[in-house]
Amino acid sequence: MKRLLLLVLCVGLYLPAQASTLTIEITQGLEGALPIAVVPFAWRGDAAAPPPHEVGGVVSADLQRSGRFKPLPTSQMLARPTRGEEVDFRDWRALNVENLVVGEVSPNGPGGYLVRFYLYDVFRGEQVTGYSLPTTARDLRATAHHIADIIYETLTGQPGAFATRIAYVTSERSGKDKKEKVELRIADADGYGPQTIVSSTEPIMSPAWSPDGRQIAYVSFENAQPSIWVQELLTGKREKLTSFKGINGAPAWSPDGRFLALTLSKDGNPDIFVMDIARRSLRALTRHGAIDTEPAWAPDGKSLVFTSDRGGSPQIYKVSVSGGEASRVSFEGSYNARASFAPDGRMLTMVTRVDGQYRIATLDLATRDYRVMSNGRLDESPSFAPNGSMIIYATRVNDKGVLAAVSTDGRVQQRLRLQEGDVREPVWSPYHQQDRSR
Repeated sequence: MKRLLLLVLCVGLYLPAQASTLTIEITQGLEGALPIAVVPFAWRGDAAAPPPHEVGGVVSADLQRSGRFKPLPTSQMLARPTRGEEVDFRDWRALNVENLVVGEVSPNGPGGYLVRFYLYDVFRGEQVTGYSLPTTARDLRATAHHIADIIYETLTGQPGAFATRIAYVTSERSGKDKKEKVELRIADADGYGPQTIVSSTEPIMSPAWSPDGRQIAYVSFENAQPSIWVQELLTGKREKLTSFKGINGAPAWSPDGRFLALTLSKDGNPDIFVMDIARRSLRALTRHGAIDTEPAWAPDGKSLVFTSDRGGSPQIYKVSVSGGEASRVSFEGSYNARASFAPDGRMLTMVTRVDGQYRIATLDLATRDYRVMSNGRLDESPSFAPNGSMIIYATRVNDKGVLAAVSTDGRVQQRLRLQEGDVREPVWSPYHQQDRSR
């Protein structure tokens, strides 16, 4: 029994997957979503050489998939202004639209563009905000996501997370022998532009973003031995950090990026260790006869939560980074595992078991409010968006692995599908450095 638990906690249920483009379907939106109109952005350059993406369409799709906005279909628009002086607010009041976004894209030097947009309060007849943003063809979609972030934050008071990315693991079987090729991929938060980071014929799991979003740590079973690697996204350079005998698993970055928390069984039993990345030095945080695994850092960097069966069944425990006795955090139900913190540190998300089904739950650490957020039978690997508004996780639909997301209030649900095959082990990226500075 203990060996089976070890496999579930430290290796996971390795579900076959196939890499392809992700598409997003909103399965449950917010009742009373804010009516908004995003007019297609005008192109002010050569009509025969338009930009590679229609900015307004990307912005509208971002706002819609948040579940908090209800964009007006372009077919229902009475007018299509692209500048403030062209706006007649009576057109939009007649359609009960509360906010209006208009904009344009102009050439800006060789290979460059200048994107202008304006956000209006329709019923007050006033401009709320507006920016001019220089960009390039390569970064045009990122600029559109940034505009959606600005609009989202302006109207909700909460930072947006449309300009972030997700990492996930896929695999595909091909050839006569149907040999499996496993890939670690990253994509925009809307599933666009997936890129393969590493490819292998052996399992890859537990991807973890560095705090600056420039590196990913992961576990690879190359040469039939689990090892922990760190890979730079820009250069593709990768480095093996650990390859001890036994388990090398569940890497988790400290908030300052200087340390990795790991699960190692090099001394016989799976325990939580902290590695100083620069010095390659290890320090054990737990020494217990139980299985301790799946560490996750608190945002202040002073403590970790982890999964342990030391009480007889998997539950969440907390330990100070300076060491000492671990204390139990989860008490609801007979199974809680793979916890991680919300960005503000006030809440945990975790995998829980309900009537034999594995679901995603949240736990408010102050009020002890515990909520089951999903309704699948095998939901796993929950990860908060960097603004704390959504939780992404892996699930099974019609015996196929897909990604799903749920808002932290439980009112918005999404499903992210591959055109073919399965996908698992999702993890949401942090904000990019430029996002933090704005």
